Amino acid sequence: MSNFYRQIASELTKQPIVLATVIQTSGSVPGRVGSKMFVCTNKQSVGTIGGGIGEAQIYAKALQTLTSGINSFVDINLSETCGGQMRIWLERWDKKLLPLVQQILMALETGNPATIVTPFDQVPYLIPESVNTPQLTTLGCFIEPLESMPSLLIVGAGQIGVLLAQMAHLAEFQVMVLDDRPELTLPARFPHAICLTTSIESALQALPQARSRYAALITRGIEQDVATLRSLLTYSMQYIGMIGSRNRSQQVFQALMQHGHNMNQLATIHTPIGIEIGAQTPAEIAVSICAELIQIRRSGKAQTLREAKLMLD
Repeated sequence: MSNFYRQIASELTKQPIVLATVIQTSGSVPGRVGSKMFVCTNKQSVGTIGGGIGEAQIYAKALQTLTSGINSFVDINLSETCGGQMRIWLERWDKKLLPLVQQILMALETGNPATIVTPFDQVPYLIPESVNTPQLTTLGCFIEPLESMPSLLIVGAGQIGVLLAQMAHLAEFQVMVLDDRPELTLPARFPHAICLTTSIESALQALPQARSRYAALITRGIEQDVATLRSLLTYSMQYIGMIGSRNRSQQVFQALMQHGHNMNQLATIHTPIGIEIGAQTPAEIAVSICAELIQIRRSGKAQTLREAKLMLD
């Protein structure tokens, strides 16, 4: 979501946009409540409300709103395709709303609780408190919580680390990469991450103050794993994953127990790291790891979408 609002900020310095937000749904639809896209005067669009015929209709309506300047509700009937209906709020934004966008970005990046309030007869604004879910209210407005970006510490700047950093950035993680080899922790290799060659303790102190902190160990050896985990296990983490074979993991665990860590602590380490998709290449392994990060973040199930659908039928 931070990337989305950064693009809005960039566009508003040049031209107005129309923001489309899903505010209500019924039945089976491709976009969840709170999904967003925006359309610019140059006819470019960013984000999605679910794709398909419904999004095409909203795109056309958004271009009309750019010209008219009149905000409106649009109801999309998807009964012949997905089977449900969506209500979309179209709102024209211009550079006067840049301060609001900056407030939103600050809240997202610091992890401070915040909620966007969108009255349908006034300009939107931010309040410093959080709600559980986006929803329409009886007061004639739409409210939605700002979900702060979780932080991901990647320990190991090899090829898998490079690919994982790219994928995690796209999945809306704040990425930091730690490695003691300065020739690998170059901005050119990690354009969307903070690179460090410090100690693990310094890296943990530098982690963004996100509500959720994740760590993926993709190091070059057991010594690095043990040193990193000794610090990570004393820190509040949402997820710790470690790459490696069963034999390597056992050696790491034995070393940690010799340093006083117990089985309850070791049980919090996800190893082998990733979701079982038969990954072999560095890119496939990075996909597998990123999939597990998303699974933990969203409390998902390690099923194929087909298997999940069959369980619901």
